[in-house]
Amino acid sequence: MSTATTVAGTRAARRASRRPQVQHLLTADENSLAELEVVLATLPLCAVGRVFIEVPESEDVSVVTAPPRMTVTWLPRSRRAGAMGSGRRCATGEALTRAAVAWADEMLCDESEATMRTEVTLLGDFLSTADIVEHLTERHGMDLAAIHAPERYGLPVR
Repeated sequence: MSTATTVAGTRAARRASRRPQVQHLLTADENSLAELEVVLATLPLCAVGRVFIEVPESEDVSVVTAPPRMTVTWLPRSRRAGAMGSGRRCATGEALTRAAVAWADEMLCDESEATMRTEVTLLGDFLSTADIVEHLTERHGMDLAAIHAPERYGLPVR
């Protein structure tokens, strides 16, 4: 083995050790912002992932404190359409479900990323939470142990 091969292997190992081992997906709505703040406060400073927050209007967007490598996306329902081709406004939970499902389809599609675990916390309304759980478990084979939702929803998650 050449020195160049050894150096390249060492650099790759160092880069891999700095990569996050867990990515997070968090969802919330206007009724669960306090719960979201608690969850965000418990994440390590180096946490990576995505936070989707659905609110009724653009005026409801505020500042939430999240770790620096977490991306927070606000989803005002008033600025979004409902089901494609329906001409209806976005229903409660609809934007949140679409965003979380799209994120999962993009970020959980590559099985070679098996070294990165995904932890999910769903704090939005019951219907969007149930739809997201169904998508994550049925389409992506996610283990229910990695999905967290309020007990009051009675979903088979922890």
